[in-house]
Amino acid sequence: MVSNAASSWTVRGVTFLLWALAAASAAYWGLKLATSSSGGGVPATVRVPTPADPAVVARLLGQSNAAVASPMAVVPTSSRFNLVGVVADRSEQGAALIVVDGKPAKPYRVGTQIEDGLVLKSVAARRAVLAASMDGPPVVTLELPLPAMPAGAPAPAAR
Repeated sequence: MVSNAASSWTVRGVTFLLWALAAASAAYWGLKLATSSSGGGVPATVRVPTPADPAVVARLLGQSNAAVASPMAVVPTSSRFNLVGVVADRSEQGAALIVVDGKPAKPYRVGTQIEDGLVLKSVAARRAVLAASMDGPPVVTLELPLPAMPAGAPAPAAR
């Protein structure tokens, strides 16, 4: 009697794969039917994301506890704004993280309207300038306070 060993292993392998596929299909449908029949038990819960704490975000972006934004222009509305962080390049483009009226800080890109009559005109390393329009003069200039120096650290050299 002549037998082909390679052919017998091929048949065994295909048979094994077919049985494995049948077992996987049975397990899938069994779990599917078992979970759908008990669907009236626990309602789905919706997780509401918690808003970010502005104080924590401010600390992460380098704001010290000593001072808040010190506006250069004297305008009554300047006390409503607080600069928390800045991302800027050399062409004064980028974004600023600004608190308006004590609400959670929001990011604003250069050219974006912050509120009626004010847009973010430009940003620099530690500064954001607000104006009535992109071509208009600055209305409010917000500055980030200098970071607190650790005790015993030498003072930075004046430029």
